Amino acid sequence: MDALEAIRQRFSARAYLPRPVGRTLVESVLDTARWAPSGINIQPWKVEVVTGETQQRLAEALIAVKKSGVKEEPDYQYYPAKWEEPYLSRRKETGLALYKALGIGKDDHEKRMEAWLGNFSFFGAPVGLLFFIDKRLERGSWMDMGMFIQNVMISAKAHGLDTCPQASFAEFPATIRKTLDVPATFALACGMAMGYADMTAEVNSYRTKREPVETFMTWRE
Repeated sequence: MDALEAIRQRFSARAYLPRPVGRTLVESVLDTARWAPSGINIQPWKVEVVTGETQQRLAEALIAVKKSGVKEEPDYQYYPAKWEEPYLSRRKETGLALYKALGIGKDDHEKRMEAWLGNFSFFGAPVGLLFFIDKRLERGSWMDMGMFIQNVMISAKAHGLDTCPQASFAEFPATIRKTLDVPATFALACGMAMGYADMTAEVNSYRTKREPVETFMTWRE
């Protein structure tokens, strides 16, 4: 699979087959992803890979803290405090389409919470990744991290794997750092599920739209 095909075929898979993914394959994905660019080549990414018992322990800890009603304490603010157009409409459209694919009604709060908690078990994927960055670094390094994370997803697709980048893990970074014994000097950017998508699951037929080039490009001569 070439790079263009991998980019177009990538999607956020939210249901996975119980098919194992070996360490050698994961390391091969990361070995390709590490060639992402970064300002003055500082390579700011740190990746924690969780599988098996560790993944289960992490999921249990996060589900417990979420259910307890503890206030979220992310290391950074992902979304704007106030939503404006066109972002508000895109957000609503995406949310409605996702819950429709999950078969969850607008007012079924119990099912919506159950679906949200599925994030913390990486949607059943055999491999979970957590992306950390040194808190001393600035916005430019976060841009570098984004390019690295994209590389991970494209590399995974080229290796026959599916992924889902997950901002949900950034809700409770302290819990994750404690569970995985990661120093407090590292901020948690996001998590990612990785494995083989279950294409019989209705949720994996859900796709988000993309704006055509002419809506975001300005050509100047």
